[in-house]
Amino acid sequence: MLVAFSVAPSTAGPDGSVSESVADVVRLVRDSGLPHRTDAMFTTVEGSWEECMDLVRRCVEVLAATAPRVSLVLKADVRPGRTGELDGKLERLEAALERRGGEPGPA
Repeated sequence: MLVAFSVAPSTAGPDGSVSESVADVVRLVRDSGLPHRTDAMFTTVEGSWEECMDLVRRCVEVLAATAPRVSLVLKADVRPGRTGELDGKLERLEAALERRGGEPGPA
């Protein structure tokens, strides 16, 4: 299972940024032991339903400890029995692009 999520407190720091709070969440993700990838908009983790949802819950709780409100956006790809999809999906996409020679497919 892949879960892409974005979590942020409703209140920003004195500089108008939420990066310090989000850094606490990213540290939790990194310490989880789950395969993960963080980009500018989302963090994606791979694991079982229980592992992923428990991690998301703990990330929300970290922010809720200091913010009166927390925003959570979540998208999941549930494919029982599949592992390695964090990289596998990208590898299949790159292979498809290579087979097409960089040409777009039919619209």
